[in-house]
Amino acid sequence: MTTVALSAVARSDFGKGAARRIRRDGHIPAVIYGSGTELVHVALPAHDLDLALRKPRVVLSVEFDGSSVLVKPRDVQRDPVKRSLEHIDLVIITQAEAVERGEMADAIKAATAAAEEAGMDAASAVQALEEAVAAGEDPMAAAQHAVADAEHKAEEYSEANAHEAEVEAAEAAANAPELMDIPAAE
Repeated sequence: MTTVALSAVARSDFGKGAARRIRRDGHIPAVIYGSGTELVHVALPAHDLDLALRKPRVVLSVEFDGSSVLVKPRDVQRDPVKRSLEHIDLVIITQAEAVERGEMADAIKAATAAAEEAGMDAASAVQALEEAVAAGEDPMAAAQHAVADAEHKAEEYSEANAHEAEVEAAEAAANAPELMDIPAAE
């Protein structure tokens, strides 16, 4: 399971100036919320959070005020030019949801690795995986099917391209002027 532990610091100042101070100190302002819970404002370590967000379907175990809570990223705000983190909204999830996200992350890793090994586009394999899981298939089985489907599509494209090349070659040969027999010079 892709769970990353982060320690948060509760924050009480808000606004643009406070957010800039927090980012200057190497932290990112964040908000943690969920159904039936009170909104909590925290600051998370910027580098660790940035690394964690690179993982697919990441689950964050945020520790603050002596307790730990499982959350997933909901809204990640980045600077439009520098692409640095500005703010993040985190939603509280249950242990079951965390396990489900972990299974999906493992399936995405497997589909990506298999697709890259086969020399195919990993994004199409991941898209096929997500469609299969949305239809109710097990994530790992869907990963295997997604790669098989992507391989099948690649074979279809290569066969179609080969057939098209044959047709073009035949047309070129049919349209080529016939060579005249020219007597050799004596």
